[in-house]
Amino acid sequence: MRFTLEELADVAPGNSVEVRVPPDGAVQAVAGPRHTRGTPPNVVETDPQTWLELATGALTWPDALASGRVHASGERADLADWLPLQATRPR
Repeated sequence: MRFTLEELADVAPGNSVEVRVPPDGAVQAVAGPRHTRGTPPNVVETDPQTWLELATGALTWPDALASGRVHASGERADLADWLPLQATRPR
C-alpha cells in the first residue's frame, strides 16, 4: 500500500494535494500552492481497497467518485491524470 502512495508522489510531485488512505498512509502530491498549516485545501481520501483498485486500473477515477468510494475536495483534487499508476510511465 505504502509503495503505491510513494509512487503517486513520484509521478505527480508537489505538495498541493494530500492523499489519505487511512490507516495505511498519506502523501502530498501534485504541483501547485503548498499549504503550511491546518487542513489542506485539496484532499483526497479513500479506503485501502479502493486505493489499490485505482492504482492498478481495476477502478477508474470517475467511477470511484460517482460511487462515493473516493472523497475529493479542492480544485486540484483530481487524480485522473495519474491513475492508474504505471511503472513504465514517462516522467
